[in-house]
Amino acid sequence: MNVMDKTIYGNSSIKSAFDMALYDIAAKNAGLPLYEFLGGNRREVETDITIGIATPQGMAQKAMDFKISGAAVLKVKLGKDAKTDVERIEQIRRAAGKNIKIRVDANQGWTFDDAVFALQAISEYNIEFCEQPMRTWDDDRLPELKKRSPVKIMADESVFDRYDAKRLIGADACSYVNIKFAKSGGISEAHKINAVCAEKNIPCMMGGMLESRVALTAFAHFATAFDNVQFYDMDTCMLGHKADPVTGGVTYNKFCVELPDAVGIGAEVQQEFLDKLEKAIV
Repeated sequence: MNVMDKTIYGNSSIKSAFDMALYDIAAKNAGLPLYEFLGGNRREVETDITIGIATPQGMAQKAMDFKISGAAVLKVKLGKDAKTDVERIEQIRRAAGKNIKIRVDANQGWTFDDAVFALQAISEYNIEFCEQPMRTWDDDRLPELKKRSPVKIMADESVFDRYDAKRLIGADACSYVNIKFAKSGGISEAHKINAVCAEKNIPCMMGGMLESRVALTAFAHFATAFDNVQFYDMDTCMLGHKADPVTGGVTYNKFCVELPDAVGIGAEVQQEFLDKLEKAIV
């Protein structure tokens, strides 16, 4: 991975695939499940479930549906229009009741002024945190936003590696960090991001980017291995993949993500699916 990083700039998503494969091989060679190879213990991982951005009424109905199905944590997508976003949260909280947890993700959608307005307005609805309220090029304004926001700030696209984490934490720009293998380039850098955060008492979330259940299983191993990973956004395979060509791997027990009893990652891809794909030998 060090050689790859020195010779290829960026391309974190494809690097993460190589990284996960190498960790799978190493853990299998050691005869250990990945979480144990990483030095951790198995624990319960309960994911949130995402409500995509839509009309306030439509999102409120989705929240009610998820609550009925047993969801304990809702992740609500915002970031189009700050005033309507406040209405979205108001209606979702009314529909879902006061006990369900709500966290929001603005996906870089707000300006600084919009973020201040929206975060102050939605704070009365008991919001756990807000992911990435502004564009990454506004990172210099995150410390000011953090001071003015009653809602805790989680950095997502602003943190790709340990150096980003160190920079934001040093500037007192966030309370939490979202780790995604497709951003970090895999487990190796994710481990280093988490270490930087843990040293400064900044809890992390394990997130995903609609990857397959192979990657989701690797996420689950990482999430259970490190106590500093305290939030779980691992509904990636509940959101409408067209195919699931994976054998083994994690399963969902309602909203709990359960690891397989196997060494390595414990997830394989069906050969007939692989045979249909383009191939390259390097």
